[in-house]
Amino acid sequence: MNCIGVIKEVCNKQLTQMAAAAILGLTRRHTQRLVNQFRQDGEVGLVSKRRGLPSNRRFSPEFRDKVLTLVKQKYTDFKPTFACEKLTELHGIRLSNETLRQWLITEGLWRVRKRKKTKVYQPQYCRECYN
Repeated sequence: MNCIGVIKEVCNKQLTQMAAAAILGLTRRHTQRLVNQFRQDGEVGLVSKRRGLPSNRRFSPEFRDKVLTLVKQKYTDFKPTFACEKLTELHGIRLSNETLRQWLITEGLWRVRKRKKTKVYQPQYCRECYN
């Protein structure tokens, strides 16, 4: 049974909030909040209001441009991890290695390299021992 079906049953008083919470694997308080949203806005109320909007935690485009110009000017031959360390050490700019790597890939400053496939070896079984 899906979430909307359970919430509808709670609204129609066919199911208690405690039982709905157990079915959905949520707390009773969270289930109550979902029921209130459903009563107020219908099925649309259960969808996140932040859907389709950019994250609050993302970096501003100005900051991104500043970092990329620094990397283009001073750290063109550095790998993303080392460039990130130098940005932190010398310029006080803190961001993750992966963020910088993704930015460099989109700018065309870093090429994604495919990893080699690991060789699969046949297991060596122990030889039988005769006593």
